[in-house]
Amino acid sequence: MDQIDRDIINALQGGFPITEHPFAQAGQGLELGEDDLIARIEAMLADNTLTRFGPLYNADTMGGAVTLCAMSVPEKDFEQVANMVNSFDEVAHNYERSHELNMWFVVGAGTRQEIDAVLHAIEQAAGLEVHDMPKTSEFFIGLRFEA
Repeated sequence: MDQIDRDIINALQGGFPITEHPFAQAGQGLELGEDDLIARIEAMLADNTLTRFGPLYNADTMGGAVTLCAMSVPEKDFEQVANMVNSFDEVAHNYERSHELNMWFVVGAGTRQEIDAVLHAIEQAAGLEVHDMPKTSEFFIGLRFEA
């Protein structure tokens, strides 16, 4: 990752323009053209420097519900279970961890009851317990790269 990539990550965490050409506007402050900014973001996604590029919504303030979940999945079944979990529209993202609870994912829905139904469906399909850990406090952690 070079300094330009660091600058992109630093600049785009604080907001993104909502315009007809947001990458062109965001690129101006970075002295990058629209195509160059898009290409750099795509490259960082391709090499896993970034795992995701997009907005984060606070489901609670929008009238919805969200929860963090974890499962202990046998390694031989991990990919199959991950694909099943990820097939639910309500699953925002899914990560493998080096821990007894090796699959972590976030579920967001319009209501807590909808989340409960999704978690029940996942448990039934996987034959494994889903550990439900609803948010009790919110923290904002930003990642900034020094020059």
